[in-house]
Amino acid sequence: MSNQSPKITADYLVIGTGAMGMAFTDVILTETDATVVMVDRHARPGGHWNDAYPFVRLHQPSAFYGVNSLPLGTDRKDTQGPNAGLYELASGAEVLAYFDHVMHRQFLPSGRVQYFPMCDYMGTATGEPAASSTDGEASGTVGRFVSLVSGERFEVAVTTRIVDATYMNVSVPSVRPPAYEVAAGVTCRPLNDLPRIERPADGYVVVGAGKTGADACLWLLGNGVDPDHISWIMPRDSWYLDRAQIQPGDFFEVTARCFIDQYRHIAQSTSIDDLFDRLEGAGLLLRLDTSVKPTMYRCSTVTTAELEQLRRITKVIRMGRVQRIDPDRIVLDGGEIPTTPATAHIDCTADGLERRPPKPVFQDGLLTLQTVRHCQQVFSAAFIGHVEATYPDDEAKNHLCGVVPHPDSDTDWLRTSLGNASNTARWNADAALQAWLAGARLDGFSTTERPSDDLIAVVMDGIQYAEPALAKLEQYLADLDADPS
Repeated sequence: MSNQSPKITADYLVIGTGAMGMAFTDVILTETDATVVMVDRHARPGGHWNDAYPFVRLHQPSAFYGVNSLPLGTDRKDTQGPNAGLYELASGAEVLAYFDHVMHRQFLPSGRVQYFPMCDYMGTATGEPAASSTDGEASGTVGRFVSLVSGERFEVAVTTRIVDATYMNVSVPSVRPPAYEVAAGVTCRPLNDLPRIERPADGYVVVGAGKTGADACLWLLGNGVDPDHISWIMPRDSWYLDRAQIQPGDFFEVTARCFIDQYRHIAQSTSIDDLFDRLEGAGLLLRLDTSVKPTMYRCSTVTTAELEQLRRITKVIRMGRVQRIDPDRIVLDGGEIPTTPATAHIDCTADGLERRPPKPVFQDGLLTLQTVRHCQQVFSAAFIGHVEATYPDDEAKNHLCGVVPHPDSDTDWLRTSLGNASNTARWNADAALQAWLAGARLDGFSTTERPSDDLIAVVMDGIQYAEPALAKLEQYLADLDADPS
């Protein structure tokens, strides 16, 4: 049974209570007196974390994640395991508990947030005014959603904007079937099921080369599986980032030096291949097999200890994507390999953060959350919230919020680097924005503390490379776009 609820009025209707929706709303509540309605299909805030595998952890320090107003974790360093010596990585359970805390102990007690879990957004109503402005003119949009539990329908008169916090379209293996055929009698499950194993399999086949596939391999190795019993189907090899170079706290100067050093390598490079050789030589990019050229870059981070563990797996299958798994064989783009009904096939092929076409962040009545610093989704959402709260018109806002799409291919490293640099130049020209960044918890690349004389010298030396580096990136990308082959 369904019935129509009276209209709700709010300044913002936020679709999605994942990390980006939460980070945006946190800044809006902190920096304005706006009211917000939040809608999500999940029963708890946290978005895709509700569907992720039980052993998932952040791939970047907890200090870089969450909402701007509340730290995630305790800024401790791990003392054991492959992340030893580096800042803690929150588990999936910790992330979910954190977002639940933010919702129920910060957002809702503010009296300015209404939260509707287990609801499906249905779009906007047409032909109806949303609300009345102070001069009596109709303004805004009517957003509609329905409860997945009761069927009750709701309408929200939105006086400022609808905020799409779902555009990045995060997908995990547990929420969709494999993209390939699986014959009857084949054991093929998402990696969510790995902790439910009750007896050893004949062997393990990990399907998927991204962050999720690497996590599945590390989990199997960490639980004592002989690396010779693991096959890793890798359609594309990936460039990885070294987590030790992306750290907060007392690592700040190391992290800053690495980012500054990139400009020198770009400026001094003679070709794209030469640039990647330089970046790898400096430890700024890592790869699994130095004899195989990666064609994928998706911001995955590893430690050198994790990479050494992954290199223990010698059965790496580079024959393209899986087309079909039969009881006795796996058919791939480039051939087939044998398997058995008692082999556990672990599906890790969900797209995660796919590369979405960029669109303006700010439009009339609509705000679409996207990344404005590559692979920093929650920082980007918080930054967009600050810009929304502070700047007067959409032209100025979009000027500051150039979209840096999530990368996919190796050469997307060039695109994201240019996008980051372009945005940083705009931000550096705004003193008030620089002050906000310096005090923003989620911006791990700014600080209110005076840098050391050594770092100042590195920055001053690096300035000479900035302009040539940007010109070199533009040249490389123009060459790529002219000859995409």
